[in-house]
Amino acid sequence: METMKTQADVIVVGSGPGGATVARELTTQGKDVLILEWGDNKPVRGSLSQLVKNAGIPGRNLLFSNKALLGMVRGICTGGSSIFYCATAFDPPFEMLDSYGIDIRDEVEALKRELPIAPLKDELMGPGSLRLLESARNLGYEWHKFNKFIDQELCRPDCLKCTYGCPYGAKWTARDYVEEAVEKGATLVNGAKVEKIIFEGSTAIGVAYKKGFQSHSAYADTVVLAAGGLGSPHILRHSGLYSAGYDFFFDPLLMVFGSVDGLGSRGETQMAAGIHMEAEGYLMVDLHFPTPVFAAQIAPKLKFHRMLSRPDTLMVMIKIKDDLGGRITWKGGLRKNLGDGDRLKMKAGVSRAKAVLRHAGAKGVYTGWKVAAHPGGTVKINHMVDSDLKTERENLYVCDCSVVPEAWGLPPTLTLLGLGRRLAAHLA
Repeated sequence: METMKTQADVIVVGSGPGGATVARELTTQGKDVLILEWGDNKPVRGSLSQLVKNAGIPGRNLLFSNKALLGMVRGICTGGSSIFYCATAFDPPFEMLDSYGIDIRDEVEALKRELPIAPLKDELMGPGSLRLLESARNLGYEWHKFNKFIDQELCRPDCLKCTYGCPYGAKWTARDYVEEAVEKGATLVNGAKVEKIIFEGSTAIGVAYKKGFQSHSAYADTVVLAAGGLGSPHILRHSGLYSAGYDFFFDPLLMVFGSVDGLGSRGETQMAAGIHMEAEGYLMVDLHFPTPVFAAQIAPKLKFHRMLSRPDTLMVMIKIKDDLGGRITWKGGLRKNLGDGDRLKMKAGVSRAKAVLRHAGAKGVYTGWKVAAHPGGTVKINHMVDSDLKTERENLYVCDCSVVPEAWGLPPTLTLLGLGRRLAAHLA
């Protein structure tokens, strides 16, 4: 029988960008760190089956709002959603964080020196991305390349595996930091689903979790929840902190497609270029899917005749900054609808995306189904945690997208890495 580690200096629950950073930084400073991860740690193969298992099982990592046909995806494995993300490195909302007493500029500058963050080279831009860039600029948009978490010496043109998980080591993920932490002495336990925090009075002293069908407990001087925008509030609720999980954001997005005869795209790095319409509250960006994911996107819209047309399809994503609202249920479900303002933003973005596509020569322009990503704001700074990310209970911290107090409609990875570094420095 496997012996579970029961004592550490710090327990980190979850291994996405926030938790992985805290674990790596504290282990580097000599702390004994125990990482508890609900998902598995199997090697990234870049396969559809692995994507489905770790980010496509309804009720586990694919959740649906009861208010609308809107699915929200999250990755459950070592590295979390960063295994399947588009590796886009948007700057944090510095001014918004400033207003809450948090400055992570120095941490982010250090990360930019350390990690492979840069726009894609021209030779790694696919034909669809280039065509959209040219079309948008001709229409007057400041469409430009985005920074990517990609080692471009290892990246392969015409590759479709970003969505599945990069098997070539080109895409940086939080798993890289977890592996560094383990090499330096941290303990990683996979298949460990944390159910609640263990308290002694008002002080956190450990966690209770299940692995397989067995219950376990582990104890530490400090507990850091980094189970994500849905996982962390769920654990807090079941630990007696009942205010968690209300009025959140989840970055709704809608894909717009159009066919171009002879485009012949074999595969493209996703979110290579686009424009952030900040004043209007949405992002327009290229986002090319492999055929199975493309087919899943358009199937609910009954576009079955287009399922094999991916190589000749231009794809634009509209991601909006949604209004706060909704709740996480006691069982971890999702309850949120799009408000009138959200629908207006989506409509405006779709209208512009269609114009860009048509100017690029696309015909038969149509939309996919709405999905969401990046749930956050469920354990907000200045509501449930302070500017040091500490909860009202002693020795209990949260470091993931749940602490972000306001929506800003952009991928949060670089923000979470910066918050993780800041928290680790505070704890050390």
